[in-house]
Amino acid sequence: MEGQELDAEIRVADRPTADIYGEDGAIRASFLSHIGAAIADRDTLTLKREVSDLHQSELGDLLEALMPEQRLALVDLLGRDFDFSALTEVDEAIRLDIVDNLPNDQIAEAVQELDSDDAVYILEDLDQQDQDEILAQLPFTERIRLRRALDYPEETAGRRMQTEFVAVPPFWTVGQTIDYMREDQNLPDRFSQIFVIDPTFRLLGAVDLDQILRSKRTVKIDEVMHETRHAIPATMDQEEAAQEFEQYDLLSAAVVDENERLVGVLTIDDVVDVIQEEAEEDLLRMGGVGDEELSDTVVATSRSRVPWLLVNLCTAFISASVIAIFDGTIQQMVALAILMPIVASLGGNAGTQTMTVTVRALATRDLDIYNAARVIRREVAVGLLNGAFIALILGLIAGTWFANPNLGLVIASAMVINMLTASLVGILIPLLLDRFGADPAISSSIFTTMATDSIGFLSFLGLATWWLKLG
Repeated sequence: MEGQELDAEIRVADRPTADIYGEDGAIRASFLSHIGAAIADRDTLTLKREVSDLHQSELGDLLEALMPEQRLALVDLLGRDFDFSALTEVDEAIRLDIVDNLPNDQIAEAVQELDSDDAVYILEDLDQQDQDEILAQLPFTERIRLRRALDYPEETAGRRMQTEFVAVPPFWTVGQTIDYMREDQNLPDRFSQIFVIDPTFRLLGAVDLDQILRSKRTVKIDEVMHETRHAIPATMDQEEAAQEFEQYDLLSAAVVDENERLVGVLTIDDVVDVIQEEAEEDLLRMGGVGDEELSDTVVATSRSRVPWLLVNLCTAFISASVIAIFDGTIQQMVALAILMPIVASLGGNAGTQTMTVTVRALATRDLDIYNAARVIRREVAVGLLNGAFIALILGLIAGTWFANPNLGLVIASAMVINMLTASLVGILIPLLLDRFGADPAISSSIFTTMATDSIGFLSFLGLATWWLKLG
């Protein structure tokens, strides 16, 4: 048996983990079938050989690819060999499904092996009772660290920070600091900065590791430290913290409480996750699907989409009421009913283009009060230019199609008006929503579509009515 285990370990070390993915970036069907068969046979040795050495992100992909009952069986069969950090790489619904089926004492044992930020990520979605039971089984110091992080609001730097860090007093020498890093077994596995604190843990500065390596052992830390100009308040929104990293090219940053005391460190790997999550969140909200995930149930997915569909239904009646005003005109010329969708579609697309750029610019703070007027003028110019170009093509096609040059002129004029409207509402609606504290990513698309449809129908049918009266 020992020979088999040694053989398994050798094969694990020799097997490149990249071969679990196909050319399309998805888990290979052959690998998935192999793992599925091992789960069905409860072949623990094979599972440990094939799975235990995977990177946490690869194991996360595997968990998402497996069927729900297979996931739970895999975690159960791996036991202590299951890497709990993989749960930070999966959808929330999958993570909760796995954690809810594990005893709290097993979770408590597992989170002790994780970095504090990963442990908080797993614990924060649990019920308060389960959290308390798990934390009660942890060593005192670790329990206090995790509880402090969990007490900060969601989506703040305090929730994202890692509470393990390296901090030394300013009067230490470089030699003392190096010896401390070599000898202390409780320091984080990876770090790029050493923080300098006073006896009350108030942050004084920081020293980069490269500076430590280039300094003589007798040099005092306060001689080589620099001020931490970009310390992150623990209550700062995680998106704002990510923007600090982006603006100042940070690899890590100290996290401080309201008294400027050091409570943790935010690292670039966590910030990359934040940037991805925020971008995905904005994209989903623009589509009116909220925080939906691929692993959500049919009922949960439907519940997240219905509210904005109902709002969209109400706004659609506004556009329909505009058409109803001109029902007599449409009856006189059926061609108008054929061409109306073109006006609405092009206007809606143009508005969506402007709105998407605006919402993203607001999220990244590239658009503000200082450059808003200039950007609005640019969008108006773009709307007029694109409107004129599309109107020329559409007017020629419509006039030729219905053998009526005047009809081509009417729809061309309406198109210019609608494209200009689309450019204006595409930027003004997100700006106004942002100004009044609403999330422009959530509701901009609905109101932009309503405005472009209504103005498009009004301009096209209004001009057509005026032209018929003249005729």
